[in-house]
Amino acid sequence: MHTLRHDDPTSRIELDGTWQFQLLARPEQQPGPIWTDAVVPGCWTMQGQADKPQYTNVQMPFAGRPPVPPADNPTGVYERTFAIPAAWQGRRIVLHVGAAETVLIVSVNDVDVGLSKDSHLAAEFDISGVVGPGENRLTLRVVKWSDASWVEDQDQWKHGGITRSVFLYTTGPVHLADVQATAGLTDDLTTGTLDLRVEVDFGDRPFEPGWLVEALVPGRHEPLSGELPPSAAPGWIREGPDRDLIDRHTQGETFDEAGQAAWTVLNRVLEPAAEGSVSWHVDLPSIDPWSAEQPTLHPLSIALRAPDGTVVDRAEFRIGFRRVEIRGLDLLINGRRVLIHGVNRHDFDQHTGHVISPESMRADLVLMKQLNINAVRTSHYPNDPAFLDLADELGLYVIDEADIESHALQASLCDDPRYLEAWVSRTARMVQRDRNHPSVIAWSLGNESGHGANHEAAGAWVRHADPSRPLHYEGAIRFDWTKPQAITDITCPMYPAIDQIVAHAQSGKQIHPLIMCEYSHAMGNSNGTLAEYWDAIEGNPGLQGGFIWEWWDHGLVQDLPDGRRRWAYGGDFGDEPNDGNFCIDGLVWPDRRPKPALFEHKQLAAPVRISASAADLRRGRIEVHNRLDVRDLGWLKASWELAVDGQPVAGDRLALPSIGPG
Repeated sequence: MHTLRHDDPTSRIELDGTWQFQLLARPEQQPGPIWTDAVVPGCWTMQGQADKPQYTNVQMPFAGRPPVPPADNPTGVYERTFAIPAAWQGRRIVLHVGAAETVLIVSVNDVDVGLSKDSHLAAEFDISGVVGPGENRLTLRVVKWSDASWVEDQDQWKHGGITRSVFLYTTGPVHLADVQATAGLTDDLTTGTLDLRVEVDFGDRPFEPGWLVEALVPGRHEPLSGELPPSAAPGWIREGPDRDLIDRHTQGETFDEAGQAAWTVLNRVLEPAAEGSVSWHVDLPSIDPWSAEQPTLHPLSIALRAPDGTVVDRAEFRIGFRRVEIRGLDLLINGRRVLIHGVNRHDFDQHTGHVISPESMRADLVLMKQLNINAVRTSHYPNDPAFLDLADELGLYVIDEADIESHALQASLCDDPRYLEAWVSRTARMVQRDRNHPSVIAWSLGNESGHGANHEAAGAWVRHADPSRPLHYEGAIRFDWTKPQAITDITCPMYPAIDQIVAHAQSGKQIHPLIMCEYSHAMGNSNGTLAEYWDAIEGNPGLQGGFIWEWWDHGLVQDLPDGRRRWAYGGDFGDEPNDGNFCIDGLVWPDRRPKPALFEHKQLAAPVRISASAADLRRGRIEVHNRLDVRDLGWLKASWELAVDGQPVAGDRLALPSIGPG
């Protein structure tokens, strides 16, 4: 997995649209002669096929024990043809499948290419060696249930299909492989820091000198240029004093201060550089930092230049400079304590199930901003990268969650070595894909999966790969909020009572900021204690907010035989087993209309609070409280109106002074 988007239309072929399709009862069956049409991306469960949506919460949607899936296992076969442009001949050609539920098996021209799991991350396949000029045939076989289903036991509708975009892209034989851009702030919180690592893949070509990587944040620093270093040649031997120093070190000699200094320098020289990678550290004075309140983004351009001077590959990013840290009992963004007015959000659409358009994502986030929500937990899997692009642009904090939930067997699979690779790879691939997004402020190791060795392994990988962000995992603190855990930096309970969080904050035993990963379950006429929760949060240091469960009512549009249309819940499609209407627990209806609780939240999280006593009003005075976390009020204007018996008699507009945040 990598951070590159490959969205240049001149080197990309879109494969979204109408495909030929067959739904088989079992994976081992072969397609027959009769094909229907299916839209990609799309859930076949929402396109009139015999296999229907199924809603379960904790229980598995089928019987049995892991890792064995049921024998009756709906399998969709998608097929289409494509042509390779003449200009692509001799180049590297890659198939990108954005997401498929749950197992994806790929063949091209009847040649098996590969297999992938994880229903919410992309899979890529180098098909250069199996395509040719003229027409090529692509077959994608998607198996609904697998061993992976046991770690995708989330509280949501179960679908089948290809749920994100499919496309081909091309690069040269030597190409950019990945870009890691860690954009931070120094202690003065005004100087940006950029740590760049660019990796280049030479494929099976021998390394040759003269390849350059160039990087630039326009207007912020001089262009960076670095030559790709080769690894040290086999058998390479240092001579003279260096050779003598190596021999002395090998024999275990203890060096004096001068000898130790010489060995330290030589050891750096001896350490071979990673072939195909270049790294830089750059300081950028007077940077405009990124936050949810001021989401300032800066363009970053990367170019790969061949020895003859030709640019053979490019990549463009939008980066934000910000600093995330845990200090004492506070989560700090850019040195400021930030209250998390968050919500849990599933990928959901009342018409298309798990297929979410960019327009729908934007509508979600714009509505959240309008209602003073400043954070999203991607419950319970990584979202489409387009979602994070929007969070970067519009300004929302994101807890990015790995696609891991073994709810039905959470006490056992977390220690099952058969699932170790799934735990680590699902987490690692999420981090590798999303690490350049400023909106991502923490990594979550999944949801309701117990706490075991597999979590510890995944967390250790993340700690090493990205020390710039904290870890989040509720399972690690479920039974003890006061015991330090290696895999969470946040005390993130589910549905704690108000008295419980207040007692914890006042106990003297708190070790981490407390941010509820789920609270105020929005099922039915609920969310009735939001004000009391926020009185507690604002009145007790160490309490820092939480994420309401959840954003959506998951009602799927269903047309009935009598012509009526309704929102369907668990069991309405004849799905068994099911958990009924427990999927109807959102702050918005399935058509995104807000429920009353959201308007209460808007007021509780209002960035500006105005109050005045009767005596103040008689003197023409009001109190304006800036409740933003990082921004003053100098950018706002206020208006006032005096009404008598409901009729305005006076009013004016005035500029607000630069009232500081907090």
